Amino acid sequence: MKYDAQDCRLVSAEKLTATIYDFRLRNGELASVTKPGQFVQVLVPGKTLRRPISVCDIEGDIIRLVFEVRGEGTEILSRTKTGENINIIAPLGRGFQLDSSKKTVFIGGGIGVPPMLYSAKSCAGNATVINGFRNKDAMILSEDFEKAGCKLIVTTDDGSFGIHGFVTQPLEEIIDGTEMICACGPMPMLRNIAKTAREHGVPCQVSLEQRMACGIGACLGCAVAVIDENGNETYKHVCKDGPVFWSEEVFR
Repeated sequence: MKYDAQDCRLVSAEKLTATIYDFRLRNGELASVTKPGQFVQVLVPGKTLRRPISVCDIEGDIIRLVFEVRGEGTEILSRTKTGENINIIAPLGRGFQLDSSKKTVFIGGGIGVPPMLYSAKSCAGNATVINGFRNKDAMILSEDFEKAGCKLIVTTDDGSFGIHGFVTQPLEEIIDGTEMICACGPMPMLRNIAKTAREHGVPCQVSLEQRMACGIGACLGCAVAVIDENGNETYKHVCKDGPVFWSEEVFR
């Protein structure tokens, strides 16, 4: 089902870190059909191209977006005031394929953590979450995962909180009995997770972070090389065919 651009009222805006913002937008129609792992295209005043932002959570008629200021567009967006409208196209992309009866490990790295919240909530009784950050000051959403009933493990690169190291370290320790892995974050992290999953025979889905312009597959700007079922390299578009792919499609 396709949706035209719609205005959503910004009902709350919170600054989580020096560069990360938490917006809650009200639109019951779009919230009711949004699936874990999908994203929205946000119109930024004065900018031609929309900005893609993953859906962090759905709370009734509220679409929650947690994003990082990375350039002029997101900086302008961060200045939106409560009560103002934000124009979005949603929901877009292919999200995670989840089965709440399966023991699933959700892994987020940095700004790849937000889309894991709605996904993990969908499997809360069987969800273990591993979130990785540079340091304690970069941590976000830990209370939200715990409130959702997820078992939470946190790693930091510098050891300032939780496990000192990368997300693959605790993954190796808990992977026995795991039936699915879902991950979002930097490409090197996803590659290492996919390798671990392959070595242990666990199915793995990865959500790719990619620059997008149109968000619907028309501009062809977000093409990514994948391996088809015959082992041949071809191309798919992150916005339309993803952002979620099976790890064996992306990593050899």
